[in-house]
Amino acid sequence: MHCNVAKATGKPIVLHNRDSTKDLLDIIEEEQDGNLTGVWHCFTGTEEEGKRALDLGLHLGIGGVSTFKNAGVNKTVAKLPLDKMILETDAPYLTPAPHRGKRNEPSYISLIAKNLAKLHDRSLEEIADITTENAFRLFRVE
Repeated sequence: MHCNVAKATGKPIVLHNRDSTKDLLDIIEEEQDGNLTGVWHCFTGTEEEGKRALDLGLHLGIGGVSTFKNAGVNKTVAKLPLDKMILETDAPYLTPAPHRGKRNEPSYISLIAKNLAKLHDRSLEEIADITTENAFRLFRVE
């Protein structure tokens, strides 16, 4: 139903996924008719799952988990293309390093951007421009 409403209204879907990645991607594949867009909120998948999501027309929401050294998300995000990544905080949860364990807040988005810049060997300004443009395109902001 979520996918049908999104396609009918031309709005992107926002997918919150926990322990159901295969099911989630199978549903998106079944529903994808070229008119479905959206974001996988708080992406923590594998490289293969990320590529599949991108191939299905989804964007990846990159948040605080990408700064956690032992989560492995940083290694995965480094291997995926930037053209469909957007930045997000998931505030008040999943606070990026070095503030992990504290209440997350929107001002920490810069820490996620800096980490993404390091992972992709780009400047902070490039990451800000790319991810902002991606978000504007996804959410149809002019």
